[in-house]
Amino acid sequence: MPSLITTLRRRAKALHRNLRGANMAIRALVSTDHPLLAHIIPMRRCNLACTYCNEFDDFSKPVPIEEMYRRIDKLGSLGTAVVTISGGEPLMHPELDDVIRRIRANGMIAGLITNGYLLVADRIRLLNRAGLEWLQISIDNVNPDEVSKKSLKVLDKKLQSLAEHADFHVNINSVVGGGIHHPEDALVIGKRAIELGFTSTIGIIHDGSGQLQPLNEEERRIYHAMQALEKSSFTRIHSFQDNIAKGKPNDWRCRAGGRYLYICENGLVHYCSQQRGYPGVPLAGYTRDDLQREYLSEKSCAPHCTVSCVHQVSIFDSWRAPQHPAPESPASVPDQLVQIK
Repeated sequence: MPSLITTLRRRAKALHRNLRGANMAIRALVSTDHPLLAHIIPMRRCNLACTYCNEFDDFSKPVPIEEMYRRIDKLGSLGTAVVTISGGEPLMHPELDDVIRRIRANGMIAGLITNGYLLVADRIRLLNRAGLEWLQISIDNVNPDEVSKKSLKVLDKKLQSLAEHADFHVNINSVVGGGIHHPEDALVIGKRAIELGFTSTIGIIHDGSGQLQPLNEEERRIYHAMQALEKSSFTRIHSFQDNIAKGKPNDWRCRAGGRYLYICENGLVHYCSQQRGYPGVPLAGYTRDDLQREYLSEKSCAPHCTVSCVHQVSIFDSWRAPQHPAPESPASVPDQLVQIK
């Protein structure tokens, strides 16, 4: 268990983080000319190979740190509010702490999505010192299987280390759908997360080809039971997932490319992890005109979208500016980029 000093330090950091978040939310409501959230990929390589995931390889080298600095500074110049480091497995990047520091130096909130395998006490302390503000781990099952090795059995000691040492906020996301064999595991994972003092969320995942199937009756039961465990906050806006669970489309205005940016390891801006290739514009040359064009462009993939962060960010502008059909992509896209419809 964390000491009293650690607990007080965490509370002070949480208060500061929440005040910054509130200020950014107000700014988002006042102005639409800046990104609210960017996901940036410093490394596509991953130490795992979950069968439903199309966001990794087993050979890529880390993006050089000077290039990461240029990309982060560019996001800062665009007025980005939050930058989340993802992958692949970002903890495999040898200079990840410097990436986090650069995000904070630009005045942006720094987050990290990891599979958790590389977390030990000393690594967590380094993340504290770098200024990390929140971290998410998705745990797919209680025991590892052929679909996913991100299991509670393997990761529980990592979670205990986080509970003892982390100054940053920790969220544990469990999942249903996408070939997960034991949906009831999500409840076990969620209850363990809350027991350790973390927040807990539930997601509906796609299969390895990026496709989604409606949840069956048992999966829906687990999904709604998990929702009851979640604390109320902006990141728990999940009405869109209620429709997905029933196989129903959502009628909403996706602001990807404007309010949300996904920057791949090649430095290109994409709508999201599941629409890599659109618009396919280099971040280095991304302008306010690009932000405005994509802010106003309809996304044909939106009705059946499962990407929760894009839904959550787009909530800020759901009542504003009707969209129109997207123009032809302004840039050609390398063949190796994934395009999933």
